Amino acid sequence: MKKNYLSAFLICTALGISYAQQNEVYFKYDEAGNQRYRGPDSATKQASMQSKTNRLATSQLIDQKTFWKQIRLYPVPVNDVLTINWTDEVDDLIESVSLYQHSTVHWKFQQQNLPEFNKQVGIDMSDFEWGIYVLRFTLKDGRVFSKNITKR
Repeated sequence: MKKNYLSAFLICTALGISYAQQNEVYFKYDEAGNQRYRGPDSATKQASMQSKTNRLATSQLIDQKTFWKQIRLYPVPVNDVLTINWTDEVDDLIESVSLYQHSTVHWKFQQQNLPEFNKQVGIDMSDFEWGIYVLRFTLKDGRVFSKNITKR
């Protein structure tokens, strides 16, 4: 009888060990916190490499310094009308142009980049108060580039 218990115990232990092997599970999240991957480490490395490659391709498109070289703002400091124009190189990247007052974070101007802009925007600031305003370009890939503008 003891032999039956011992053999049953060994069989159950062997089965339990074979089924209870531990696998490490890795999680991969995007910038917004959404889970993008759950599984073994090797696939995480592949997903990570692919994500890095995608980010490099996007960042190689244009960096902030190069972007601002393609934008022309005048006159700065502005009295009446702020004129903004940009080149063809950045036209396809720009999703919207916005302007808000720095001290109050109150939006004064927001506009999507439309073909009828012809790569130029004029913002009438004659009725705006003196101070610092933030000009903000939102790109189609989600990046935001901003620059301070003085109104006097």
